[in-house]
Amino acid sequence: MTTRTDDNESPLIESRDDLLATFVDGEKPEANWRIGTEHEKFVYRLSEHRAPSYEEPGGIRDLLGAMTDYGWRPVIENGNVIALSGADGTISLEPAGQLELSGAALENLHESCAESGRHLKQVKAVGDKLGLGFLGLGMWPDKTRAELPIMPKGRYKIMLDYMPQVGGLGLDMMLRTCTIQTNLDYSSEADMVKKFRVALALQPVATALFANSPFTEGKTNGYKSFRSHIWEDTDPDRTGMLPFVFDDGFGYERYLDYALDVPMYFVFREGRYVDAAGKSFRDFLDGRLDVLPGEKPMINDWIDHLSTAFPEVRLKSFLEMRGADGGRWGKICALPALWVGLLYDGPTLDAAWDMVKHWTIKERETLRGEVPRLALETPTPDGGTMRELAARVVELSAAGLTARARLNSAGDNEVGFLDPLRETVASGMSPADRLLAKYHGEWNGDLSHIYEEYSF
Repeated sequence: MTTRTDDNESPLIESRDDLLATFVDGEKPEANWRIGTEHEKFVYRLSEHRAPSYEEPGGIRDLLGAMTDYGWRPVIENGNVIALSGADGTISLEPAGQLELSGAALENLHESCAESGRHLKQVKAVGDKLGLGFLGLGMWPDKTRAELPIMPKGRYKIMLDYMPQVGGLGLDMMLRTCTIQTNLDYSSEADMVKKFRVALALQPVATALFANSPFTEGKTNGYKSFRSHIWEDTDPDRTGMLPFVFDDGFGYERYLDYALDVPMYFVFREGRYVDAAGKSFRDFLDGRLDVLPGEKPMINDWIDHLSTAFPEVRLKSFLEMRGADGGRWGKICALPALWVGLLYDGPTLDAAWDMVKHWTIKERETLRGEVPRLALETPTPDGGTMRELAARVVELSAAGLTARARLNSAGDNEVGFLDPLRETVASGMSPADRLLAKYHGEWNGDLSHIYEEYSF
């Protein structure tokens, strides 16, 4: 989740145009399009596989402190280091201590994958000193909520109090899940609309390819991506497939209205989070927010608020793809490769839209609802299976990456980053299927093996 790295004041919001400017100002010429990769991983004690607290010796605080040896700068909240900033982006904490890298905006996938490799090398080196390991999955496979620590971040206390009021699984989303995301640019409102529609329609494909959360509290849970299922019962006011994105006339204005109708969580003032959970940003614009009477929002408040909507694709000053479970290193590189190939080459984007534009809202919703359970076996609107659809999508992405022709020093283009997805399609086995095969086979129901075989 987004972490504030400063408390600087920003301009007051004077008009609706100030809100729209967030989206308009994100427009970039194609030459300036960049790639941002975010990935989370679970932190555990090597000795007993326990999730460490923030305060304990060798815990999360010490982990962050040791990372400063690599040039990372601490971000402080109420006297606690809750994030780090540096040349490779931001390292932040999810609510139960999941460690996230929100990478820098980079020109190509070679740079993005190298960034992920640097980060993982650093955390592993620190982990070896502190007795910590890092697990690449979509959900804690064996931990109850009660076994997990809570990080000292003000926004998380507000969200943890509010989540049970609006959904049954919101606390699991916060405490027990990890994801991989990628952030991509657009050149105009029309370009944003086309990319948003393609990305939203095909988000279930990413969910199937990256499905990696088939266990809950040490047992199978009946899903391939329980992390994805969790979002279906987190908070209906801020999650989902956003059917209005496919309506004629969709654009910045319509997304703005959606975001204004998402209930607030908080306002950040003087280094602390003010609880505004469930309140209206529209009231805030009118100076009628009862927790800050008479006060009107600044641009930073709007940026914060946009980060508290959690649809499958999210618009800020860029587009975020949010459908994938956490996974191991190859999958971290494969997720941005999938979406860059589909969205950053014009003919490929058009071909992707032709693939999905005839789907009905009901068909899209059905696909989204079934893929967490069935992954590559999910029936698709064209009468086939998700495995068949994913094969076409991956090869279409490969064509887009080939057309981009971004080469590394050895002369290789970016297509190789799709290899883990090609293997998944060829085998017909998602990461979850492989986990389940091990669980029912060589592991003989003993999930402790997952720490040996699926850690970074």
